[in-house]
Amino acid sequence: MLRRIFALFSISIVLFSCGDEKKVSDEIQNIPMDIEILRFDRELAETTEETLQETKNEFPYLFPAQYSDSVWIQKLHDTIEIELLEEVDKAFPDFNSEKQELELLYKHIKHFFPRINKPKVLTITTNVDYPNRIILTDSLLLIGLDNYLGPDHKFYQGMQKYIAAILDKQFLTSDVASAFATKVLNYPTERTFLSKMIYYGKILYLKDKLLPLETDAQKIGYSQEQYDWALVNEEPIWRYFIERELLYSTDIKLEPRFLDLAPFSKFGLELDNESPSRLGRYLGWQIVRSYMDKNDLTPQQLLPLSAEEIFREANYKPRK
Repeated sequence: MLRRIFALFSISIVLFSCGDEKKVSDEIQNIPMDIEILRFDRELAETTEETLQETKNEFPYLFPAQYSDSVWIQKLHDTIEIELLEEVDKAFPDFNSEKQELELLYKHIKHFFPRINKPKVLTITTNVDYPNRIILTDSLLLIGLDNYLGPDHKFYQGMQKYIAAILDKQFLTSDVASAFATKVLNYPTERTFLSKMIYYGKILYLKDKLLPLETDAQKIGYSQEQYDWALVNEEPIWRYFIERELLYSTDIKLEPRFLDLAPFSKFGLELDNESPSRLGRYLGWQIVRSYMDKNDLTPQQLLPLSAEEIFREANYKPRK
């Protein structure tokens, strides 16, 4: 049975984590990296009807041809749009720390994926379009800053708490790493629950390598309490999956239950409300970690491996 009380375990986890030194190798730290940051959100806030064409000339890729100038002029005078830009400016008066984090991320990307080039970064607003808060192309990285104002921000009132919880600047760089991972990793063609667990496990393992200074909770988008819950309950969660023969199931209902962002994972037990969502991703992560601990492979060599091969050779044993 999933454990209801885990305070003592959580304390030991915190103490263990404090002793786990996180560092960046000199080889990676010395990779030259200067990422250009363009604050389009600020440019738009300062744009007037008279200077609109100048802004369009500077950022032509952000002004689709199908929208006439009247649409943009209306936005310039829209009180909600104005307030949104003001709140973003308050939350991000500068972008210095985020720039440093992104540069460190791309130093790691350059180390493990030498052919990948750094993108030009544009900060924008999206009217809190949180599913598209990060858009990454080969040359552009768009970051919707209005999706990182903190879970208690007034713009997120009325939003479900489990969604608002991830709209925090502590997850910004982690979200960028996720966007990168989904570009270099193909979604599985196999329909089994295990294949999807391993897919998300690969993404999270990539974040282990690309974000060594981030906490595991930040990588998966949990609070520390949620991560501790997953850590303490790892063995009974795994036993639940095994006893119900879920790994090779092709039931699509398993995705919203254990892989998708949701209020909690759905075991059908009284303790569901205490659990974080995406526990299938968490276990996939542990399986991939177990596999990589036993094999001297680079992240690039890991990516094309099948879920079955990883699972078979990982010999994964959950923490008890």
